[in-house]
Amino acid sequence: NFPYIKVFEEERELTVFILYDASRSGHFGTGEKFKSEIAAEIGAVLGFSAIRNNDKVGLLIFTDEVENFIPPKKGSSHVLRVVRELLYHKPESQSTNISNALNFLLRVANRRSVVFLISDFIDSEFEKPMQIVNKKHDFIGIQIYDPAETELEDVGIVKVHDAESQQTFWLDTTSKEARDEFRKLVKQKTDRFYKKCQKKNFDLIPIEAGTDYIEPMLRYFQKREKRF
Repeated sequence: NFPYIKVFEEERELTVFILYDASRSGHFGTGEKFKSEIAAEIGAVLGFSAIRNNDKVGLLIFTDEVENFIPPKKGSSHVLRVVRELLYHKPESQSTNISNALNFLLRVANRRSVVFLISDFIDSEFEKPMQIVNKKHDFIGIQIYDPAETELEDVGIVKVHDAESQQTFWLDTTSKEARDEFRKLVKQKTDRFYKKCQKKNFDLIPIEAGTDYIEPMLRYFQKREKRF
């Protein structure tokens, strides 16, 4: 059984929403699995935990649009449908729009719910809906990242797209200075995002692809239990 149950046990009849980012950036990984595969596994674990606790569970799969929405229900057959969609959904789009997913959630979630957003968070301009969801619901982000995304190998000249500025440019990875500058910029953007989350009291669990994802989630829920 998963520890989030203990954290929310004072509230019965919980409604749990799993928001799963199926965009193209998830189809990357230097380990045995892509980020998207790890994200789907985590979503499945959360779904089974919700059903074991007799909670309702709903699923929202998104790219730059909401591609699949399964309203919250109870029952083992329902959670099996949720897991099946998580594992086998084929995205129609490659892009990401977290704002669209959060705004859709705000329209369909009528009561206070537990919301898990599983994504690499490679997107921009989603802070405002994130704040609104965080006020209305118990909102937890699970960030899947690959360490290779912060480093550049010497692979010649490559095209790079900046999701924040929406700019595309060419980068000469044979230059050590260029690789160091890229690493510095990625770290700055990551640090800014984490500071924003901390400032807005948005709980975020960073999980490195290729490592045990249960351990960091356990640590988070244990800290949360003490906090409340």
